Amino acid sequence: MIGYVTLGTNDLQRAAKFYDAICGELGVKRMFDTETFIAWGEPGGGAGIGLTKPYDGNAATVGNGVMVALQAKDSAQVNRIYNLAISMGAKCEGKPGPREGIPGFYAGYFRDLDGNKLNAFIMG
Repeated sequence: MIGYVTLGTNDLQRAAKFYDAICGELGVKRMFDTETFIAWGEPGGGAGIGLTKPYDGNAATVGNGVMVALQAKDSAQVNRIYNLAISMGAKCEGKPGPREGIPGFYAGYFRDLDGNKLNAFIMG
């Protein structure tokens, strides 16, 4: 259903290093990059993620209530992704662990260097 998600950034090269590491842990690499847009994923694979400087030239801002969820293969990978993000300057929005009321859901929440909210999760 979803092909890819794009997040705004005000510093594409700084953000690219962050997402190279996170996506590397998820086993995906850059699909393409230009001066203003970089995308990670696998052609024909699951949904990818992209970063862009806003086309209108205004500053990138964070959407209130917007979050991108990155599906991990197990809880250990959730922990690695969360810890990797935090070590690179992400802000904690909820340490990894099971979430009350959702059986089998384990997630860690963080904000990237531009303030975009993400989580790494497993459902099962």
